[in-house]
Amino acid sequence: MRGDLLRSGQVAEAAGVNIQTLRYYERRGLLAEPERSPGGHRLYRDEAVTALRVIKAAQRLGFTLEEVADLLEAGRHRHGRTVAGLQQRAAAKLAEVDAKIADLTTIRIALAAAVDAGCDDLTMCASSACCPIPFTDLAEENRHAGPCC
Repeated sequence: MRGDLLRSGQVAEAAGVNIQTLRYYERRGLLAEPERSPGGHRLYRDEAVTALRVIKAAQRLGFTLEEVADLLEAGRHRHGRTVAGLQQRAAAKLAEVDAKIADLTTIRIALAAAVDAGCDDLTMCASSACCPIPFTDLAEENRHAGPCC
């Protein structure tokens, strides 16, 4: 085997993935079809390790595999023309993350208020006028005016 080619296990280990992940990415077209040894073993170039690391890093940043595939494809077919690449897609992903953070912040505030109020029974709390959980507006109209939770 030539020194610049790696077998599946070597590539997977170097990239920190398992062999099934390597093969899955290959089937999805995220990795180029590897060369084959005379015995039929897959042989990858060093670039496959880099590609796998890029894919995993993009996933950690919140990109789906389909989005990663689109980014990789856009990079392969630029040929001097402007394509929606990482800059635009990262900005869109950042907007998604900011929206999720805002939603999680709202959820955190409501849960902290429920903890602070001593809410212990969801049904009782939801039917109480002083329930801090936001869905109290959806509770029965006949709320009792007893002590909170």
